[in-house]
Amino acid sequence: MIRWRIRQELKRRLGPGLHQLRRLWDPARVSTDPFTRLEPVSRRFGMDRGLPLDRYYIERFLAAHAADVHGRVLEIGDPGYTRRFGGDRVTRSDVLGARPGMPAVTIVGDLTRPDGLPLGCYDCVILTQTLPFIYDVGAAVRTVHLMLRPGGVLLATAPVISHISRYDMDRWGDFWRLTDLALRRLLETVFPPAAVTVAAHGNVRVAAAFLYGLVVEDLPPEALAVDDPDYPLVVTARAVTSQACDR
Repeated sequence: MIRWRIRQELKRRLGPGLHQLRRLWDPARVSTDPFTRLEPVSRRFGMDRGLPLDRYYIERFLAAHAADVHGRVLEIGDPGYTRRFGGDRVTRSDVLGARPGMPAVTIVGDLTRPDGLPLGCYDCVILTQTLPFIYDVGAAVRTVHLMLRPGGVLLATAPVISHISRYDMDRWGDFWRLTDLALRRLLETVFPPAAVTVAAHGNVRVAAAFLYGLVVEDLPPEALAVDDPDYPLVVTARAVTSQACDR
């Protein structure tokens, strides 16, 4: 009771200034407050601190379409999402990498060059956060389309707002950020427009937090629940090839 009275008296006397004092007195808040920093909390998208904010939306999207992850599945770089969302529905898991010797890679190739890649055999291709690192994104989408069976599904994501991925920039390049309209137009060049579904996720608070390297654990759930079409962090797309083999 005494504590409550003291708190109420502080509120009355300090008014708006109390909020600023709380920020100064709370070491955890200061350490992750982006607007007091010239350096990010993390330069690794927050992967060294918790669940990256973009991965929250990516994984929510994949969970909503987990039924599409079945049969023979191709993923880029690592089979983690294939295993997590496909489980025992997956009969064969392939991993595409740009260079030989990469861990978990079963196929070495370039999505802009379909020669030598398995064509017309995948039930699902998981293409998360890959297109920004391919200069000829149009060629990459055409190759993915060729790799899918009739009725096969592409599950793709791309960043709208992101810092440069230094790892990728120094190896093969970091070229693009895609809006929902750009991703839709890109996919509709090869997939039937009616079979392409695109959505944007995130808001200005999430986008700013992501640039500073904050993670899901740093934000309240309600901050993640709002999607603002003018400030998306990530775009997601589901595209299905036609049932007829017309490629």
